[in-house]
Amino acid sequence: MKPFAYVRATSLQEAADAYAAHPGSRYLGGGTNLVDLMKLGVETPGALIDVSRLPLEEIRELPDGGLRVGATVRNSDLAADPLVRTRYPLLSRALLSGASGQLRNVATTGGNLLQRTRCGYFQDLSKPCNKREPGSGCGARDGLHRDHAVLGQSEHCIATHPSDMAVALAALDAEVELFGEAGTTRTVAAAEFHRLPADRPEQDTVIRPGEIITAVILPAAAPGAVSLYRKARERASYAFALASVAVVLDLDDGRVRRVALAFGGLAHRPWRATTAEARLTGAVPHPDAVRAAVEAELAQARPLRDNAYKIPLARNLACDAIAGLAGTRPGSPATP
Repeated sequence: MKPFAYVRATSLQEAADAYAAHPGSRYLGGGTNLVDLMKLGVETPGALIDVSRLPLEEIRELPDGGLRVGATVRNSDLAADPLVRTRYPLLSRALLSGASGQLRNVATTGGNLLQRTRCGYFQDLSKPCNKREPGSGCGARDGLHRDHAVLGQSEHCIATHPSDMAVALAALDAEVELFGEAGTTRTVAAAEFHRLPADRPEQDTVIRPGEIITAVILPAAAPGAVSLYRKARERASYAFALASVAVVLDLDDGRVRRVALAFGGLAHRPWRATTAEARLTGAVPHPDAVRAAVEAELAQARPLRDNAYKIPLARNLACDAIAGLAGTRPGSPATP
């Protein structure tokens, strides 16, 4: 095992200073992903900076009705929080879909966003992977890629991001709050927090060196809006998504006042379906209109040999989720 230093930070600035003092260091929250990657030899940090005891474990209601979720809030606590369950039920459902109870009791909000792909080529040191070793190639493109990306991928990487929570946050227009080495704070839209692998697949996010996630900010839920998270997976028990969908729908007199749609399991990051959203806004959510809008979004997909099935799977998930929220599913009392 490669030796590494361990620093337990007592403040944000102390954590940032420790990161600067230890080249190749990593921040440690719950460790449910990082420690596994260290055991595999994929991650070899020179130091672990433990931020799990920083005072970032609070879920606080904001004056405008939104929520501020600290970065060290455990996934189980976030999923069970009464305000989250009432105002953002898709977030609670996404968290409960993502892992076992044991893992949710350890995993943190910040760590969930920073977990890395479960691509087998990334985790196997004997295989080529541009994400792990830039310039070595992408073994998955001509290898096993049934679970891999159909949207936003490149010749450099076709991995998908595994987080369920991140998909819900993208649909909720959440923001990620970051603390930098210079003591400055900035926010990034959750939908833009993860990068596509166009040029540098080894960089998963837009985080700058030394920055720490301090919180996730949820905007106030619109009165009357409804939401849903749906996930398709190989087995019912805590498998990663083949495709998933998060929907927020706000209707006004039978027309779509606002819709937010995000896909998981299809890309290197949660995929915010802006084309479909634009086509549905102001429209009556008739099943034909919804299907056309979703198909227009998925027309951007570029599947490989073995993962084209993800396109109809994602389409059907999205159409069924929107129909359920709008009351237009066949057999529903609200069906025209």
